[in-house]
Amino acid sequence: MSVPVPDATPRSRATVQYETPRAAIHGPALELPRAIAHRGLSARAPENTLAAVRAAHAAGCRWVELDVQLLGDGTPVIWHDAGVRRCSNGRGKLRRLDIERARQLDVGSWFNPDFHDERMATLDDMLALLAACDMGLNLELKISYKHDPAALAETVIPRALAALPPSRLLVSSFDRNALRSARRQEADPHRLRLGLLYDRLPRGWQADAEALLASSVHLDWRKLKPGTVAAVHEAGLQLLCYTANDPATFLPCWEWGVDAVISDDPTLFASTENLGIV
Repeated sequence: MSVPVPDATPRSRATVQYETPRAAIHGPALELPRAIAHRGLSARAPENTLAAVRAAHAAGCRWVELDVQLLGDGTPVIWHDAGVRRCSNGRGKLRRLDIERARQLDVGSWFNPDFHDERMATLDDMLALLAACDMGLNLELKISYKHDPAALAETVIPRALAALPPSRLLVSSFDRNALRSARRQEADPHRLRLGLLYDRLPRGWQADAEALLASSVHLDWRKLKPGTVAAVHEAGLQLLCYTANDPATFLPCWEWGVDAVISDDPTLFASTENLGIV
């Protein structure tokens, strides 16, 4: 089953669309869907869980965006916050948990009682599910307070590369140290594609892109400008936007040339009618 998210960039009758370059600055561009499921299909299942990825797959989503961190015992887990209070029935910091204690948490009931059996997913469990579902992954290296960026990258990157082909893996982060460590794990940008995460495009982003051999830039869609999109494309990088859930309001971003949107519910973007294209 496949959600009919348009693969061609939508055009309005009055707008000339900027074409994405055929190759990124350091290797061919990823063949991304127009919409990627944020933390799995987080509009319909608890975020960053196996259930959310299963829901995304059932809805026809081809790619998901997930967060990864390390527990105190070094186990890589799929989790966004520094602590567990918001998305579980427990309290405390992730860095103070080991996998045995983490597995005891109910990480689904906060979203809906139907998910009361959901447990925190390890990276290995998640990668196995994604491989079985033939799905792509935008994996964010999430660096919380007192977490070691190098340790995270050194633990995560070899596992991700072993589980998924390069065409279905994109690693991103707000933390430049995490991305530098990731690049040290795999120097070939054809084997490991890196995405630069920013709130808005800062000065010096081109230097980051060149130093890290990055293939994409990821920006908050609410702060996007047409010139920003053009600058990223002129540098030969793809542009992804987070986290949009209103296709009508997002429409100008397509017209400016955005390559993909990260959404809590990608099915909202599944038809040209929802995008406002006639």
